Amino acid sequence: MASSSHAADTPETTEQLGFEPSSWGDFFIAYEPPPPKRSEEWMMARAEKLKGDVSLLFKTCNGTRARMFLVDTLQHLGIDHHFEEQIHDSLNELLESDFSSSSSLHEVALQFRLLRENGHWVSPDVFDKYKGEDGSFRKDITNEPKGILILYNATHLLIQGEPKLEEAMTFARQHLVSVNGSLQSPLDKQVKRAIHRALPRACKRVEVLQYISEYEEEEGHNQILLELAKLDFNLLQHVHLKELKDITEWWKHFSGFIDLSFIRDRLVESYTWAYVLYYEKGFELQRSITTKMIVLITTLDDTYDIRASIEECRKLHEAIQRWDKTAVSLLPEYLKKLYIELLRTFKNIEVEMPVNVNYDTAYLKKAIQNHVTGYLQEAEWCYSKHKPSFENQVNVTSLTIGAPTVCLSMMASMGDTIMKRAVEWVAGVPNVVIAAGKIVRFMNDIAAFENRKCKGDAASSVECYIHEYGVTGEVAIARIYELIEDEWRTLNKALFEDHALLPALKRIIGLALSTSLFYDNRNDVYTDSKHLHKTIKSLFVKPVLSG
Repeated sequence: MASSSHAADTPETTEQLGFEPSSWGDFFIAYEPPPPKRSEEWMMARAEKLKGDVSLLFKTCNGTRARMFLVDTLQHLGIDHHFEEQIHDSLNELLESDFSSSSSLHEVALQFRLLRENGHWVSPDVFDKYKGEDGSFRKDITNEPKGILILYNATHLLIQGEPKLEEAMTFARQHLVSVNGSLQSPLDKQVKRAIHRALPRACKRVEVLQYISEYEEEEGHNQILLELAKLDFNLLQHVHLKELKDITEWWKHFSGFIDLSFIRDRLVESYTWAYVLYYEKGFELQRSITTKMIVLITTLDDTYDIRASIEECRKLHEAIQRWDKTAVSLLPEYLKKLYIELLRTFKNIEVEMPVNVNYDTAYLKKAIQNHVTGYLQEAEWCYSKHKPSFENQVNVTSLTIGAPTVCLSMMASMGDTIMKRAVEWVAGVPNVVIAAGKIVRFMNDIAAFENRKCKGDAASSVECYIHEYGVTGEVAIARIYELIEDEWRTLNKALFEDHALLPALKRIIGLALSTSLFYDNRNDVYTDSKHLHKTIKSLFVKPVLSG
């Protein structure tokens, strides 16, 4: 945030502020992928044939347990979206299955995880049979490292007040660490990855890319599933490349029109964020809307943080609350075009929304208005050199990170039967949206902590904690990681609260999961985007090799 004496006619550039220019530019406008070995028509026909084969597998599987493993593999390979009805039926069948019918830790832990992830309560008592008379887990179960891995992943579905799962998590993690590096591939890769971040906390789409190659190494893998996973990924890549071309052209117009040199050019990274929230075919418009919301959030964030004086921050806030072209007269010249383009973007979204989609963009406008109210509060803190309490800072910035706006944009992907209810629910900013926002905010602030001191914006949650409690940065970060874990337990608990809203909740959880990509290892790869370049190429440029 600039001081009120900051001159409006001397704008900084992104390079002067330490922001790298985009590493993509017009790449996706000009990019033409090399011709595939098979035509797209052949690939689509082959995929349809394989989908039929998988549907047949559900019918011919030898019992409930076999179908459970099939569901897990489909989800891990990222092709479960083609078999929602069969998976729903299989999970209901699994729900009726008695846990005591299996002695396999692998089977019991997988059943536990799949059911909890899909909104079915399961008691932690199912793991008691793996404990000795002293109440501790028996040593002999460590002879099944795959089972220990599945147990470790399953324990991350815990909620507040589940000491049995906390104990199981500690036990499983200690054993995985002890065998790390001594297992055969692909299990060794999966264990190493889980130690870093358990499967239920991983960015699903990036995990899919890693697992496809690992599944090929697994003894007894199903060639039908493997081929379908590769075809599906490559076919979707064609869809995403077209979207990237279209959204880059939109960005060229948007950024060229507003002509603000100080904002971060992170169009491709913004699209990638929308993509990991929902990658499936049929959500092209929804990905476009979410990408544009992330771009607008970034643009407004940089404007409030970096360029605008406090008086300009107040005027921009007033104009956005009025949401009318006549309010442009309130603004300095350099902000007038941004305001016009903000209104135009929303108008175009309204026009693009199909008439049969019951999505009210008025809620999205209100989310942006509330969002900039938070930005203004941060600007006022910075202007007055006020360091808020940790609690007050988090209450504001867990919303200005963008969770309410992004979550509302994602509700455009809901089916007709629940869309209106889902939109109204998310618009009320329920605890799950706040929890996801806190996770994103905390991960963002931890990643930014070392670099933040050179920026002019308000104190981060880490800095507020240090100031309030008189502790070191590492102590503050350790405490904030504990708070992140609390928010995950809030999200996990919500899985069991309203089954009708489960599809909407899973999208919100996806926002929290995205932090494992964008803030991994305390790096903000959205801002420092060169670290994301390789992943973006893997997702959108390099096809998965068949054969």
